[in-house]
Amino acid sequence: MMIKVYCYDRCSTCKKALSWLEANNVKYEKIDIKTNHPDEITLQELYKKSGLPLKKFFNTSGILYREQKLSEKLPSMTEQEKLKLLASDGMLVKRPLLVCADTVIPGFKEKEWREALKM
Repeated sequence: MMIKVYCYDRCSTCKKALSWLEANNVKYEKIDIKTNHPDEITLQELYKKSGLPLKKFFNTSGILYREQKLSEKLPSMTEQEKLKLLASDGMLVKRPLLVCADTVIPGFKEKEWREALKM
């Protein structure tokens, strides 16, 4: 399976992650999370595959997250409501989002990515 990375070109963390992948000669498919964000079904699969709490998939430092006061709303939402919300706008999804054969990792932490990519 080809490694996929959902990212946003103007995001400094995404740029750092992509530079790291290139420096380590990792081949990947780059997907623009703003124009080609994952749909609800894909997000559910990615969430299940990650083994992480769904809240880890939210871009908590994003403008939309703050404007919609999601820190107050998320605790009372169902899993399906959260997935539908995430699918509504790629800018709500934490990025970069690394998708490998075995796992999914929202955000960039070099140690976690190195382990996921078996480096």
